[in-house]
Amino acid sequence: MKRVFLVGVLLTAFARGTFAHEVRPAYLELRETAPETYDVFWKVPGQGEDLRLGLYVELPAGSANVAAPRGSMVNNAFTERWIIKCAGGLAGGTINIAGLTATKTDVLVRLDRLDNSVQVTRLTPSAPSFVVEAAPRALEVVRTYSVLGVEHILTGIDHLLFVLALLIITGGGWKLVKTVTAFTISHSLTLTAATLGFVHVPQRPVEAVIALSIVFVAAEILRIHRGVESITSRAPWVVAFSFGLMHGLGFAGGLSEAGLPAGHVPTALLFFSLGVETGHFLFIGVVLAFIALVRRIRIPFPRWAELVPPYAIGSVAMFWVVQRIAVF
Repeated sequence: MKRVFLVGVLLTAFARGTFAHEVRPAYLELRETAPETYDVFWKVPGQGEDLRLGLYVELPAGSANVAAPRGSMVNNAFTERWIIKCAGGLAGGTINIAGLTATKTDVLVRLDRLDNSVQVTRLTPSAPSFVVEAAPRALEVVRTYSVLGVEHILTGIDHLLFVLALLIITGGGWKLVKTVTAFTISHSLTLTAATLGFVHVPQRPVEAVIALSIVFVAAEILRIHRGVESITSRAPWVVAFSFGLMHGLGFAGGLSEAGLPAGHVPTALLFFSLGVETGHFLFIGVVLAFIALVRRIRIPFPRWAELVPPYAIGSVAMFWVVQRIAVF
């Protein structure tokens, strides 16, 4: 347990003020409704009140508006719809998102053609534009949503704190494998149910309960340290499965905020989930490698250092609980 001391301090330093599952990319959808004619849907994250991120769509040369844009601010997101006509179609043209390089957000882009083919791509501050393909690559959707899932989990600091707490409780080995497997199964169930519309739960209470789950496992680490036997120490996979159901709803909230169209949800869900699990194992691998390195170096820690990770994890999580309840 002493070997996790520096990891707990490191994650806590990054956790300050961070919200879990904060996946709010902008979303651009172009749907070809007739030769050279497209319906455009543009969604940009809001910044409170009537403010929005300064992101603007720049379409290929030769594009002209057929209908004037109609915009509105709903649920802290600015949405805009309009119709364009592009001589020769969009294939081969470049679509750019002005202002993206000055932000930290991403843009998910979906293009539906009359022949039912689809091109999906993801734009970032370092790559704010893309060329519309004449024949979309089948692996593009795999790459886009897999990467989104990996980044989602690796930037969700509170979720990483929960996984770290499970690692401390289990101590690694076969018990850790069973616990992580149970967590994976449970959050995949609710992620699927919520994303497909079978379950509807307000996102803010979900985020508050996720923070409470971290407080709970942090407290359980302290109880185990005192020699108190509980279901967490005997069967941590049961606790992981139970709280994983709520974490899955948090993941689903992230996908919903991305504005994914219903027709693309099954594929996006599959590869987003695989990306999340890849991120899980990357994080666990890094932590175990760090512990192995500390053991090899034989860095001495005082006995009280064992209590630093659970107290740090629990304190930050409790701050999140108060912060998230305050915005109900």
